[in-house]
Amino acid sequence: MKEEIIIAGFGGQGVLSMGKILAYSGIMQGHEVTWMPAYGPEMRGGTANVTVIISGDSISSPIVGSYDTAIILNQQSMDKFGSRVKAGGLLLYDPNGITSPSERKDIEIYRVEAAAETAKINNLRLFNMVVLGAFLKIKPVVKLENVLAGLKKSLPERHHRLIPLNEQAIERGMNIVEREL
Repeated sequence: MKEEIIIAGFGGQGVLSMGKILAYSGIMQGHEVTWMPAYGPEMRGGTANVTVIISGDSISSPIVGSYDTAIILNQQSMDKFGSRVKAGGLLLYDPNGITSPSERKDIEIYRVEAAAETAKINNLRLFNMVVLGAFLKIKPVVKLENVLAGLKKSLPERHHRLIPLNEQAIERGMNIVEREL
């Protein structure tokens, strides 16, 4: 098993955190993992992306030209990474801020209304967990119990009380993800 993932959007959307949680989850599941973030000098509002590779075997390089999965959270990222999903791969996106979704026919495309969902519950900070839940519903590359352990590992201890809320957001994302036809 090997999954090469790009998560891309604006700084402040939890892109890097989502990647870190996936990476920790993979480690806790006994897999080989790489986590390679990239972001502009401006933390919030600038572009951010992270490449995560989770593999049952050794990973020769963290640098990837095409991806099994692209999780896209803004139009700039759709323009840059949408074409780099391997044929037969997965593109998951939140339509908020996407003006031109991918029309590729050689990949599976899913939509998750994470921004709208987190606006409903008035907690935009859970956006990335809703998106993560949607991804894990489609491709359960790591177990939910390891995601929760990864959350515990990546969150400062003072925020551990928020883990149940994050778990609910992950479950919500699993329930609202839809395949594009």
